[in-house]
Amino acid sequence: MSERKEQMEAFGRLLDSMDELREKCPWDREQTMESLRNLTIEETYELADAILDEEMEEIRTELGDLALHIVFYAKIGQEKGEFDISDVLHGVCEKLIRRHPHVFGERSVSGAREVETNWEEIKLKEGVKKRVLSGVPGSLPAMIKAHRIQDKARAVGFDWSEKSDIWNKIQEELLELQNELEQENQKRMEEEFGDLLFSVVNAARLYHIEPETALERTNKKFIRRFNHIEATALKQGRSIRKMTLDEMETLWQEGKKMG
Repeated sequence: MSERKEQMEAFGRLLDSMDELREKCPWDREQTMESLRNLTIEETYELADAILDEEMEEIRTELGDLALHIVFYAKIGQEKGEFDISDVLHGVCEKLIRRHPHVFGERSVSGAREVETNWEEIKLKEGVKKRVLSGVPGSLPAMIKAHRIQDKARAVGFDWSEKSDIWNKIQEELLELQNELEQENQKRMEEEFGDLLFSVVNAARLYHIEPETALERTNKKFIRRFNHIEATALKQGRSIRKMTLDEMETLWQEGKKMG
């Protein structure tokens, strides 16, 4: 059996399973696009965690869960007479062909950056998105949204001429925040703190760092080291709440050596 044939049979098996579940399972029959929405978001974050942890078996499992959700939405769309899985797949294929004229057409590009610029230009010409930033989902987490906003603006030429200039901007925003902290105006402090974060995200983008990934790796690192403090305290029969800061710092340094 060829690899492609096996893949198509596996996808057909998923479609058949979805049909049967929708017909025979009380829970699956009750689901709507709205009821699945939060579950889909949860599955997406579980995949994101597995990718950061580099757990290939978990990645495979979570990809399967997301594939199930895609088929589920398509099945509901078919029942409503709006679209089916064929429409979904043909639609994305046609979009890929339209937006990659350097692959499926005669256009040539100099590199990945030009591909991104062309993609945004083609989207605007298609009329799918009326404005450059209209394609950024409103429900994205703020840090990911900031990165996407900046990336889309960059794709149409709105960017720093020298990436090192961002550090002056960060310093400027930090000074403005410090000034507002002295005034203790909560609204202004929050605004300037947001400006500082936005600039830091901009620096990450300019230096090809994914800020959400970078911060999540630091979150995981902090959790590992803090867990070491707590576990050591428990082994000693002590409460972490009764440890001194110096004692916790000593254990923190131990945790750093462990990774």
